[in-house]
Amino acid sequence: MSLVGRIHAAAKQAGLDDDTRRAKCMAIVGKSSTKEMTDPELWKVLQTFENEGYASRKSPRVDGRTRKSPFTGKYVPKMRALWIALYNLGVIADRRDSAIESFALGHQVKGIDDVRFIHAHSDGQSVIEAMKAMLARHGVDWTDHKPCPDWMTRHGYKIARAQWAKLSPNGSRDFWKVVTDLLDLDETIRDLTDQQWIDAMNLLGQRIRKMPKGQA
Repeated sequence: MSLVGRIHAAAKQAGLDDDTRRAKCMAIVGKSSTKEMTDPELWKVLQTFENEGYASRKSPRVDGRTRKSPFTGKYVPKMRALWIALYNLGVIADRRDSAIESFALGHQVKGIDDVRFIHAHSDGQSVIEAMKAMLARHGVDWTDHKPCPDWMTRHGYKIARAQWAKLSPNGSRDFWKVVTDLLDLDETIRDLTDQQWIDAMNLLGQRIRKMPKGQA
């Protein structure tokens, strides 16, 4: 389903008449007609509708109650990890699965209306590489400068480094002291587990989200 189709479907399920839908679009992007909108504007309208709780497609019903389809699929774990990294870097404001789905289906993958149906390697990689490119624009260095210790190749390390650079541009030497202190570890430890990096990134992300607007 196209972006325009998903917007109209979300509005219909929300019970919005045409005039109300156009008025909301005008308030969001300054245009009442989806035909006049650019792709970024369509994306903004769709994300706003979905953030307000509108569903862009019907959810299955079980015993008369609406149940949301599980957000699963071959490429979903990697997408989710990168999306949460973007959230913890302050790049995006919505970490929910619905936002990942809107990004993936609205910008990267055409002809598919459910992330669970992304099976082709090229489609999955298109979404993943787009997210990695966004992270790179915000300071994540994906390059492996070999020879180097294994821990320097970990994605958690690379993302946490970018987070700390945003929090303390001149405090590079303090990185390990801060990370090990957050995790209550000895300052000499370097080979962190994936879960420890996730914990560190989440804690640093909390600090980033408290930064004044314009700095985060």
